[in-house]
Amino acid sequence: MVGIVGYGGYVPRYRIKAEEIAKVWGDDGERMSKGLMVFEKSVPAFDEDTATISVEAARNAVLHANINPKDIGAIYVGSESHPYAVKPTGTIVAEAIHATPDLTVADYEFACKAGTAAIQTAMGLVSSKMIKYGLAIGADTSQGRPGDALEYTASAGGAAFIIGNDNVVAEILDTYSFTTDTPDFWRREGEEYPKHGARFTGKPAYFKHVTSAAAGVMKRNNMTVDDFDYVVFHQPNGKFPLQAAKMLKIPEEKMKTGLITPWIGNTYSGASPLGLVNVLDNAKADEMILVSSFGSGAGSDAFIIKVTGENERRKNPNPLKNYIENKEYVDYAIYAKLKRKIKGVNLQK
Repeated sequence: MVGIVGYGGYVPRYRIKAEEIAKVWGDDGERMSKGLMVFEKSVPAFDEDTATISVEAARNAVLHANINPKDIGAIYVGSESHPYAVKPTGTIVAEAIHATPDLTVADYEFACKAGTAAIQTAMGLVSSKMIKYGLAIGADTSQGRPGDALEYTASAGGAAFIIGNDNVVAEILDTYSFTTDTPDFWRREGEEYPKHGARFTGKPAYFKHVTSAAAGVMKRNNMTVDDFDYVVFHQPNGKFPLQAAKMLKIPEEKMKTGLITPWIGNTYSGASPLGLVNVLDNAKADEMILVSSFGSGAGSDAFIIKVTGENERRKNPNPLKNYIENKEYVDYAIYAKLKRKIKGVNLQK
């Protein structure tokens, strides 16, 4: 058995509402909110980045797992907003959780699915008995050009999972990936904001990959949507996951618990992992979870997960609900300051 021994999430406290962004750019905030199904989004504080978010999520995961962090043999952090171009985020996490230096660390990047790719790598090392535990993290402080549609969704947050084969709260029964070269979203080296390829972002990218990965893992295991209690898809907004669910004839009820983007925005590499965290916070023994992440460029990782009785016996001490509900609203001016969108001034004041 290989699965999730412990998990943790983190979402920054600050929020900005869609109508606040709309006031600045002259858009119809209510229309944008309804169209994207994102009503507000999280905003990182001035001293928060992918490293600090990863540390908070990792500390929560270690606390929940109740393991000695020195038994962690690998740390992989997936993100598209690592604070350093040449220095791993994972080493900062390792130091912060007091892991042993006898471990392997790497930063992953595959747009919004880097975190699930990290889970797959940790699974392989644990299954081969090369390590006892692996720590996989998906976290981001996502970027959006001022005035771009991404400003309504790009947010911050992350989730961490400790992968092992003893006292698992959820067994990972199988994983399956679907990958193609699709130019839907990209950011070149040195550019501050990403660009998106309009007509490529929907049907050829998100929908093709999310549904293909989900259908592929179900077919390989002779399962149907009826076999699952919860479904978590990557959530760039609140609308796309529900549309993908309809394509696979998945009832909307099975999507509700894992769909958290409408209240915190698109956390990129943290999006589907945070959805999974919220599901695990609520799931009961023997319930089944289907997860399909998505990363632009493009690819999806799908997972079949079975909840164990350990998940009910050992509840997450820091449930994601607490982070979602603990919030403080800011206006666009403070948001622009926190996101460093104001250039040429001393933002430390």
